[in-house]
Order: sequence, then structure tokens, then C-alpha cells
Amino acid sequence: MSKIGKMPIEITDGITVTIDGDSVKVVGLKGESSYMLPEGVMAKQSDGFVSIEPKNSNDPSFALWGLARAQVANLIEGVSKGFEKKLELQGVGYRAQMQGNDLVLSLGFSHPVKFTPKDGIKIAVAENVISISGSDKMLVGETAAKIRSVKEPEPYKGKGIRYVGEQVRRKAGKAAKAVGAK
Repeated sequence: MSKIGKMPIEITDGITVTIDGDSVKVVGLKGESSYMLPEGVMAKQSDGFVSIEPKNSNDPSFALWGLARAQVANLIEGVSKGFEKKLELQGVGYRAQMQGNDLVLSLGFSHPVKFTPKDGIKIAVAENVISISGSDKMLVGETAAKIRSVKEPEPYKGKGIRYVGEQVRRKAGKAAKAVGAK
């Protein structure tokens, strides 16, 4: 039995959940989202809670029970609170700015890097901290990872784009190794 799958999901105020066969649609303050449940899993709604249950415990798709519950819980949290990831720029001359809806990054390349977010994603820049927010957890994380991959932090000076609070393992370098090798 799935520990995660057994837990009911609370529906907070201002959120409407509609279950139509294998489809779960959630509408809230931050927008609307939907999710198609896997074949071996079904959803039930009662008394302000949504519960995800397996149809048959012998079915191989029974293994997707916990995943389906987590996805529906993320939909509900996304349309009520939303999700946010923050990235920071570290390096001399590294800058980020918004031009309309596009994010423009100056990262020491011969050209500025322009990034256009997908629908449902909002990007804001304040003092070299890039905030990515939206109602879809996967889309927010994917967007943050794409922006970070433009210039990942390098291990010698730590320059690049990193998540706020991320620890970058630093390497000694040739000069420090030569002094320590005597």
C-alpha cells in the first residue's frame, strides 16, 4: 500500500475540483489545470477532500497510485498558492533584465541571451535575482533549469547562474595545487 497515495487531499476555499472519469480538473485563483489519471487509478471527491484510490491492486499500473495523488495535490496547490523558483547571477558584469515579456541575460558571451517564457510562466528580475513563478510545478522547474543551463556555475570561481541557496563545490586550481604538492 502506498503511504502517499492513502492520504486525502484537502480542497481549500476558492478551489473547484471536477472529476470526470479519468480526468481531474482544478480551477482556482491562479488559473486552471487538468490531469489525466493513469488507467489503474480513480479519484473520488467527498466532504472537501479528494482521495485517489487504486481500481485493482493486481494491476501493474497500481504502482502509479502515489504519483497520481502527488500530481493532483500539486494541481490544487498550484492554482491556490502557485510555485516559485529563484535563481541568482554571480559574476562580474553578469546582468539580467526584462525587455517586455522576454528575459535578457548578459553573461560574458559576445551576445546577450534572450529567453522567452512559455504561457503560464511569469519572470521577474530584482538585483540579479530571477524569480520564476507559475501554477504548474513541472513547468516552473523546467523553466528554471533551462535558464540555469545557459551558464551553470563553474567550480573554480563559482561564476554563473545558480539556485538561491545552492552550494557550489569549489576546486583548488593549478596554482593552489602546486603550492600544496611540495
